[in-house]
Amino acid sequence: MKEIKVLGSGCSKCIKVAELIQVVANDCGVQVNVVKESSPQVMLEYGVMKTPAVVVDNQLMHSGSVPDRKKVEQWLK
Repeated sequence: MKEIKVLGSGCSKCIKVAELIQVVANDCGVQVNVVKESSPQVMLEYGVMKTPAVVVDNQLMHSGSVPDRKKVEQWLK
């Protein structure tokens, strides 16, 4: 199971990213645990300057915008 964190303040974009990841994972048959994280301390640990940001298995994969579906599919492989 992949551990995915969506880092951000909880804004609409952050919520959209979390929902997108869950939908793509379901479509691909991949089990994921999506966690929304709003702690500034956690964001600093990953060096995130722009949100929403996505961390997959403790590796920062994306920040600053809503990723497209193809990008999410690549993370889940």
